[in-house]
Amino acid sequence: MSEPAVRPNETTVPLMPCSSVEETLTFYEALGFEATYKQSKPYVYLALQWSGFQLHFGPAPKGLDPAREESGGCLVMVGAVAPYHAAFVAAMRRAYGKVLSSGLPRITRYRPGASRFTLIDPSGNSIIFIQRDEPAELEYGGSKKLTGLAKALDNARILREFKNDDLQAFRALKSAVRRHGADASVVDRAIALCHLIDLAMVLGEPTDPWLADLRDLGLTIDDRQRIESELGHLPGLQEWLP
Repeated sequence: MSEPAVRPNETTVPLMPCSSVEETLTFYEALGFEATYKQSKPYVYLALQWSGFQLHFGPAPKGLDPAREESGGCLVMVGAVAPYHAAFVAAMRRAYGKVLSSGLPRITRYRPGASRFTLIDPSGNSIIFIQRDEPAELEYGGSKKLTGLAKALDNARILREFKNDDLQAFRALKSAVRRHGADASVVDRAIALCHLIDLAMVLGEPTDPWLADLRDLGLTIDDRQRIESELGHLPGLQEWLP
């Protein structure tokens, strides 16, 4: 007698570590998630739901350090990522009075036209929202056609959007501005400095050196328009530009 055939009827649910039941519930419920199950004894188990997907959480392994952001992860494939980012940002503003863009928990910046963003929760788990038809030709390792500061800017984009490594993006851009800034166009230099200001704010670093350099560039009206069209998603941009 033959074995019954497997018919496609699967549902996968991520199970991630939870270092604090209270902090996890506070964060996700602030974003609009519903707790469909919660238990702290005899062991931790949480089931959360938002829109059409679920996230489950279990006990954190001994010695887990959420600050390392190596806890767990989940990919959420969606038709368009912008509405999800907008919904979470609006929820953060309502719950916290601001967008959580640094530390834990936080949400990564969303650049118009980008195909992904990440939520990092209090336990250091990364929930990555990805456009289902993300371009197949996307340069995950940075464009091979660019050089100098333009190449560094593209690599910084990869580090931020795909690797969630703001610190490495910051270091790479600082080095690139020193090495290639003098040979780059004024607009590229200004864009690099704006990214450094934004990264410095996220990382808790001083912004004064980059603000001073940006205001010394002598930007024209056309320069400003080009920068604003590229970086209009950065909060505070209008305050930074001379």
